[in-house]
Amino acid sequence: MPRPQTPNTLAITFLYYRDLPTAMRFYEDILGLPLAIDQGWCKIYEICPGAHVGLVDETRGMNKWQPVKTVQLCIRVPDVDAWYSYAQEEALDGLSELFINEEIGIRAFVFNDPEGYQVEIQTATRAAA
Repeated sequence: MPRPQTPNTLAITFLYYRDLPTAMRFYEDILGLPLAIDQGWCKIYEICPGAHVGLVDETRGMNKWQPVKTVQLCIRVPDVDAWYSYAQEEALDGLSELFINEEIGIRAFVFNDPEGYQVEIQTATRAAA
């Protein structure tokens, strides 16, 4: 049987939390992401059209919270400098210096969400190939 050829309609990356209300406040109040789907113990926020992040209560989800995070949430924005100034004002945990990676063509910085997931905010420094 061939693979279905219909287009995908939504992408969601799920992250698992011990304290879902604190994570929700961070993604809503600090990152300004709108709640797109409320499933009770899972809150799905829109990052941009078609891309979402799901915050899951680890006591109910398919996976469990882990102390070592091997996932980074990356958000591309038009003005990384404005976001960096905002991140400095908010004194976000683990805030890095603003950096340039010429090899992959970005200006970016990283910080940690309330339970240690790394968030990268970036702007492209060249047109996509």
